[in-house]
Amino acid sequence: MRCLISAIALASMSAVSAQQQESICDKYTTALLKENNAANQYTLLTLLVNTAGIGNFTGPGTQHEDLPGSMVNVPGILAPGVAEGEQVNLLPYFSGALKSTNRNGMPTSVNFVDGGGAEAIMANPTSAGAPGSNQERLFTHLYQYFGKLLGCSHYGQMGFSAYMGGASMYNVHKYMDLDHAQNTWFIQQVGLAAKSFGASDDDIMTVANTLDNAFNYRCSPATELVSGQGAQLQSICQNQTCPLDPQSQCAAYPDDGMVSAPAPASMSTGMGGAMTSSQPASQFSDNHPQVPKMAGTPVMSPAMPAASPARYTGAAAAVNVLPAVVGGAAGLAAVLI
Repeated sequence: MRCLISAIALASMSAVSAQQQESICDKYTTALLKENNAANQYTLLTLLVNTAGIGNFTGPGTQHEDLPGSMVNVPGILAPGVAEGEQVNLLPYFSGALKSTNRNGMPTSVNFVDGGGAEAIMANPTSAGAPGSNQERLFTHLYQYFGKLLGCSHYGQMGFSAYMGGASMYNVHKYMDLDHAQNTWFIQQVGLAAKSFGASDDDIMTVANTLDNAFNYRCSPATELVSGQGAQLQSICQNQTCPLDPQSQCAAYPDDGMVSAPAPASMSTGMGGAMTSSQPASQFSDNHPQVPKMAGTPVMSPAMPAASPARYTGAAAAVNVLPAVVGGAAGLAAVLI
């Protein structure tokens, strides 16, 4: 899993951006960091992605009160939680506990928190982790990918490098066997991170719907998400719990889109910097309703009230999550504390 990239259908997002006077990225860079330049846009994306990953660590009640953030509580992608009534824990996919990363076409155990984990990011809010680490590469790809998603006007310029990672999100995630609730938890954390910086409900729903439609359906047709990379298979949610894309093309996917659960890793060191762990894999339920794909239908709650900010206490810290379940195209829930 070179990146669990909350990745996006760029064609859809570009159509939305074309109707707006300024992109989502430019809008909030100006609002939060004042000067809309490449450095500030990259800083905004760094803070957004880091918050989505590890939870609140900037703003009131944190050690970085001078920075924006914490307008709502964000558990973080690496924290255990509940989505669609299911217990979710994505940390094993990042920690090297599972052979879930696609390296040269083989399922491999890779530690993506080897750059200091959450502590490195909390110590330096604009850090992706130790230079040269798997963590740094993963988070850097996320900053770049979401920069393209959110329409940063300085994306691809000096100070904001273009995304050069994997073009097919299916290939990146093919050995993960992520189910619908797991993907939904990821999307929720992106939405909550945006809300924690003051993003509007409309902007959050636009991004959440795009993520859901692009990656949370099984056997979706090949499409080009990043210009210049060509049409690629993009379905991340290939588990049988995932709803089938109305325009499904399962024959285009290896083994007709069938995937297998990743095996636990052993206590050994793999090739190419891959590291293994004895941490057991989480067990997940397969009970998910099949739902129709409805482009443009809100999947995040339109009512996302502010919550009292809470100090973040460490990578994937246990949190008490109260799911506020809201109906929508994919039954996504805004998770608020």
